[in-house]
Amino acid sequence: MSRRILIAGTHSGSGKTTLTLAMLSALKKKGIQIASFKCGPDFIDPQFHRQMVGIPGNNLDPFMLSREQLRAALSEADDRLCVIEGVMGYYDGVGIEGKYSTFDVACQTQTPVILVINARGMYTSAGAIIKGFHEFKKDSMIRGVIFNSVSEKVYPGLSKMVVECGLRPLGFLPYNENFKIGSRHLGLLQSHEVHQLKEKLSLLGESALKYIDIEGVLSLSQTAPAIEEKREALTPLGKVRVAVASDNAFCFIYQENLDILRQLGAEIVFFSPLKDENLPEDIDALYLPGGYPELHLHELAKNVPMREEIRTKAAEGLPLIAEGGGYAYLHEHLEGHEMAGIIRGNVKMGSKLQHFGYHTLTALHDAMLLKKNESFRTHEYHYYQSDSEGSSFRAQKPDGRQWKCVHSTASMYAGFPYLFFAHRPGMAESFVKAAFQWKKKRKK
Repeated sequence: MSRRILIAGTHSGSGKTTLTLAMLSALKKKGIQIASFKCGPDFIDPQFHRQMVGIPGNNLDPFMLSREQLRAALSEADDRLCVIEGVMGYYDGVGIEGKYSTFDVACQTQTPVILVINARGMYTSAGAIIKGFHEFKKDSMIRGVIFNSVSEKVYPGLSKMVVECGLRPLGFLPYNENFKIGSRHLGLLQSHEVHQLKEKLSLLGESALKYIDIEGVLSLSQTAPAIEEKREALTPLGKVRVAVASDNAFCFIYQENLDILRQLGAEIVFFSPLKDENLPEDIDALYLPGGYPELHLHELAKNVPMREEIRTKAAEGLPLIAEGGGYAYLHEHLEGHEMAGIIRGNVKMGSKLQHFGYHTLTALHDAMLLKKNESFRTHEYHYYQSDSEGSSFRAQKPDGRQWKCVHSTASMYAGFPYLFFAHRPGMAESFVKAAFQWKKKRKK
């Protein structure tokens, strides 16, 4: 597999998500088989790609994945054209050095980059931005430029500046209020919340077909060198049923996590803590992912049968993963509303992000997912403040800051840090093995 491009922005808010959605929609309208990827830890953008554009959408995180894992993830797209959306500004990452940036992904996967520049309100200054980004590194991997929020009248002059910098002008998207998607405290609104989203995406696709050089984009994608790396095949461990919370309150989960669990033999059974009064029947494990439980406090608190059954099953030893908002739900109270009561403590919403960003977790004792001194890479992105964060792991940020967190036992992982099984599939294997042991116990 060799066809791929990466869409990067000069900064957050430059329009790379809008441009990516426009590109995906346009390529699909042309009947081209595509797969999408998002740099960094992101749940919402890949969800847009999967649910609304109807294509595979996964993550490429240069902190949690090695170079080989990044490249292997792309190789699994087979003959599809891979469209990778960057995160933040192109060179932005951890620290002044910009570690684990979109630029790192481009370099490690040798993917040609299209730089998105929001040129609304500027003209000649756009040339300085192009030149600066292109020459900032010895090989920036930037090969083309697309402008966002500009008019057909000014584009010829802007495209001339691109050529003068030795790059390829690939078109523009005009400013249009109807292209806006909207956001909240953790990023874009979810796909089901955006009014007439399919119509918006169709409009974006039509605009891309009219104003973007799609043939030029396809030609650029073919300059990417072939990738040979493959992921190691996983061996099925036995059939188990894993109940996964999935509704408007619990919606942040990596698609890779579900895919890996299925490869290991798990049947994924979705349920809603908002609407269902009981867990699915004959389950062998429970997964409560993150999301927005704080937006649905009354409904979650009112669903007493669900809260009580989860608490009872957890006490009996049903293997349980709860991360992010799922972990907040396990507490006795969330913003004063009764929750599952498995964690003896309370959660409130803070005014700023807590433990934001990447860190490495090291186990301080043996438990369900890892043995003592084993570690995994993770991230946090939330405003929750818990008075019972746990002490099963030592978290350490890249700058050296440390703290203890997570409640981990022989049957439970519960904490704000998210799991990414593609980084360490052995954790998924441990979870499925625990589910299989529970199944044997349940059958007896």
